[in-house]
Amino acid sequence: MSLFLRDYLTVVWFGLAALVLAGLLLGVAAAVRPSRPTPQKVMAYESGVDPVGTGWSQSQVRYYVFALLFVIFDVEAIFIFPWAANVERYGTFGLIVMIAFIVLLLDGLVYAWKRGLLRWV
Repeated sequence: MSLFLRDYLTVVWFGLAALVLAGLLLGVAAAVRPSRPTPQKVMAYESGVDPVGTGWSQSQVRYYVFALLFVIFDVEAIFIFPWAANVERYGTFGLIVMIAFIVLLLDGLVYAWKRGLLRWV
């Protein structure tokens, strides 16, 4: 076996050990914990107030879209910071690629803005 594959085998062994240990600990915790369910314990908790109505409610899709837009632009920052730290190394080609990346993301932002997805209410 090559040294390259032996390094991956070490990662696989550690991954398997982590899974076995996590399963073992969860199994021991499930076997040891007390289980005495009562109607009060299984009732939904709403800040110390008795629950009103059903536990199901429909969420607005715009909150999900707003969160996705936040994640997209957060990932953009993750890509821009290392590039800014090594901008001299990448040269003109790196600058052109980064400008294309930012223009593509700004296009997505303008699209979301025109569709009204950035309005919170």
